[in-house]
Amino acid sequence: VFAVLIAAQMLLSRRRAVSAGDGLPERVPGGVGLAGVGSVIGGISSLFGIGGGSLTVPFLSWCRLPMQNAVAISAACGLPIALAGSAGFGRTELPPWSLGYVYLPAALAIVVTSFPMARVGARLSHRLPSATLRRIFAAVLIVIGVELILN
Repeated sequence: VFAVLIAAQMLLSRRRAVSAGDGLPERVPGGVGLAGVGSVIGGISSLFGIGGGSLTVPFLSWCRLPMQNAVAISAACGLPIALAGSAGFGRTELPPWSLGYVYLPAALAIVVTSFPMARVGARLSHRLPSATLRRIFAAVLIVIGVELILN
């Protein structure tokens, strides 16, 4: 429900999406502020069982970063978050080829397909307007939120 609410807020926000070259100054907090925001985003994400990107992208957009930059920064933050989450959990009754909650054959398939698709995504994000990227991100977030609600 929280993911759907965040997506609805992004879709219904009257504020114009920022694009690279708009000339608006970024308003990203300093190191202490970012650590605080990161802690809050991490805590909320873990409580609600959603990825940190679902909150990081709207936060960076609020900081007036172009959507292309917000999505790229959020994706880069995903690796250490995923590694920490994977290392933090471990169970013995999981299927063979599992490392904690990571099923290694699936992880390999994701890694192999992610490299070529990252290039496609980067090209696409630089061709689409920020407002369109914002709507696409919100729509994906709604789909994920509804999926979580139904399961």
